Amino acid sequence: MEQLELLWEYQQADMAVDRLENEIKRSPTRQKLVKCRDYLLEQQAAFKRIEGDTTVMADRLDALKDAVALSRDQYNSLVAKAESGVDSHEHAEAYLAEAKRVLGNLNAYIQETKRIRKDNTDRERLQHDIKVRYAKYKAEFEKLKAAYEVEYNEKNGQLEELKKAARAKTAGITKEMLDRYQNIKLHSVPPLARLNGSQCGGCNMSLPSAVTRSIKAGELIECETCGRLLLPGNP
Repeated sequence: MEQLELLWEYQQADMAVDRLENEIKRSPTRQKLVKCRDYLLEQQAAFKRIEGDTTVMADRLDALKDAVALSRDQYNSLVAKAESGVDSHEHAEAYLAEAKRVLGNLNAYIQETKRIRKDNTDRERLQHDIKVRYAKYKAEFEKLKAAYEVEYNEKNGQLEELKKAARAKTAGITKEMLDRYQNIKLHSVPPLARLNGSQCGGCNMSLPSAVTRSIKAGELIECETCGRLLLPGNP
C-alpha cells in the first residue's frame, strides 16, 4: 500500500509536468510557427520541382533545336532532289511526299518549342511569385521564432522545476513500480485511479465486490476495462 500511495503522489507531480508540456505544445505562437515553417518547406519543395521541370524542358529544347535543324536540311534536300532532274514522275512524287512528311515533323517540332517556351515563361513567373511569398513568410517565421523563444525559455524554466519536483517524488518507489506506471501510461493517462465507491475512478466502470475488497486490502489490481492501477478511495 505504501508503494501505491508514493506512486500516487508521484503521479500528481508527473501530471503537472505533462500539463505544462502540453500547454507549451499547444501555444498559439508555436502553432503559428509550425504552420509557417511547414508553408516555407512546401514553397521550397515547389521551387525545386519547378527547377527540375525547367532543366528537363531545357534539355528538350536543345533536342528540338537539333531536330528542327535536321528536318530543315532534310526538307531542303528533298525539295532540291524533286525539282532537279529525276528519272521518273513517280520518283518526283516520292520525294515530294517525303518532303511533306518532314515538313509535318518540322512544324510539330516548332509548335512544341513554342509550347515549352510558354511553359518556361509561366514557370519563371511562378518562381518569382514563390520567391515573393517565401520572403514574406520567412520574415514572419523569424518574428514568430523570436517571440516563441522568449515564451519557451520562460515556460521551460517552470517545466524544469516541475520535473525536478517529480523526480524527487520517486524517492522510495521501486524501479518495478515506476516501470509499471510508465507502461500503463502508454495507454491510460493518468495511470493510477482511486476507487469511487465500487467504480474505477478513471473510466467509471463498476467493479465486482471481490475486486474492490482486494484493492482496499492493498493488492495491486488493474482495472479490467481501462488498465489503470487502482487504489482505495480517499480516506
